Amino acid sequence: MDFAERYRIVESRDRRFDGQFVMAVRTTGIYCRPSCPARTPKPANVQFFTTSAAAHRAGFRACRRCLPEATPGSPEWSLRQDTAGRAMRLIGEGIIERDGVAGLARRLGYSPRQLNRTLTDELGAGPLALARAQRAQNARQLIVSTTMSMADIAFAAGFSSIRQFNDTIAEVYGLTPTRVRAASRRDTRETSGQQPGVITVQLAHRAPLDVHGLTSWFHARAITGLETVTADTYTRTLRTGSAPAIAEISYRPPALSARLWLEALSDLPRALAALRRLFDLDADPLAVDSSLASEPRLAHRVEAIPGIRIPGTVNATEILTRAILGQQVTVASARRQLDRLVAELGEPLHETFGGPAGYRLFPRAETIAEHAPALVRGPRRRTQTLQRACAAIANGHLGMDVSRTREDLTHELTALPGIGPWTADYVALRFLGHPDVLVSKDVAIRRGARQLGFSDTTLSDETQRLSPWRSYVSMHLWRASAGPSTGPSTGPSSGTATGTETTRLKEKAS
Repeated sequence: MDFAERYRIVESRDRRFDGQFVMAVRTTGIYCRPSCPARTPKPANVQFFTTSAAAHRAGFRACRRCLPEATPGSPEWSLRQDTAGRAMRLIGEGIIERDGVAGLARRLGYSPRQLNRTLTDELGAGPLALARAQRAQNARQLIVSTTMSMADIAFAAGFSSIRQFNDTIAEVYGLTPTRVRAASRRDTRETSGQQPGVITVQLAHRAPLDVHGLTSWFHARAITGLETVTADTYTRTLRTGSAPAIAEISYRPPALSARLWLEALSDLPRALAALRRLFDLDADPLAVDSSLASEPRLAHRVEAIPGIRIPGTVNATEILTRAILGQQVTVASARRQLDRLVAELGEPLHETFGGPAGYRLFPRAETIAEHAPALVRGPRRRTQTLQRACAAIANGHLGMDVSRTREDLTHELTALPGIGPWTADYVALRFLGHPDVLVSKDVAIRRGARQLGFSDTTLSDETQRLSPWRSYVSMHLWRASAGPSTGPSTGPSSGTATGTETTRLKEKAS
């Protein structure tokens, strides 16, 4: 977008672009989200930045009225497969706090100096400034929505010292942390009823959000002991680094919130990033729906299901195991295999953890590689595929992180015997959250395509013009194939829901 396009967006106060860029006003020294309700400044006084970090670097502070730091993340980082997009995905996961700029540069194959120059040219700020902006955003969220002490917030948001935390908040927001909290209470934005040892935060997203579709998907695939689905909550374990956590996501329209039980406060940024991927919260549903509705055969589906999302994942080993065990079987059959794996190999949370009881972590890759032959039933080749894949993750030969490009990950996956196009596409869709994956080898998607008037043999060609949003086409076709959704029950799921889709696929078994 050029200056004129962005200025027209600001004039119209279009909320669709919140989080995709910020507008800085030279005469006031502040920057705002595009939909800020304040009077639109003259073009001569306006400067646009791709990231808030670039605005900070140029000396602007965040607007206290529109709170630009409270917006969802930009969908651009899922679309972009270049260095900047890959870096932003890793920075959002807190890699700078764990491994520093050198660690980020190594992951991307650059020297720290090259990476700093590339990100500054592309995004207006280097990796340290981008990470600092992310920490400020995480800290503000905790300041206004929890009753945590400021010291705990500083640590949880990734700051190395209280002084760094105080200085950053004052510079970004023009207020001390205590005054930020006081202002939020005056504006009645404080979350009440915090429980000791539990962090509750609001998850920003762009409306509409098809929560029912996501919870129905998770319900049909719920693994006993790992996750629980009810009518309005989804609870599951996740591994944030080396420490366990439990997250309970609740939807009370229009708010989506997460309650987190964390063993290590410093894992909070990583947990929040995982939950955002799980519910595809940085998507731009209006852009997606507008594009898909231009196809007459999809228009009625888009109208009936606005804001459809990609059901993501929080664990690389888990999604690859789900994909391999889902080859050539029903969803229900694959889930029974996964129930057995988690029951036998999943790590139970220690009784001192403090969260809900009875949950387990998904097994580690090396554990599955060692014990799969004794637990996995079905074709021996599929078991061998699972062993090889988990061993490759464990020894580092298969790189599974969100910075991977779809092409590189697909190449590494399909190089493993027993993994073909469907498995690679399924992993790219759910693990990377790639927006343009048409899982054309899936028989359920082909069935859904036929029901909506597409040809299952030329589906890829017929949907080419809907790029880069064909992952959402995949979701609509899956839904069409499944028929009316029963959705989650009103009580806790024990993993006994019956899936209606099948994934009978012929994967490469060479």
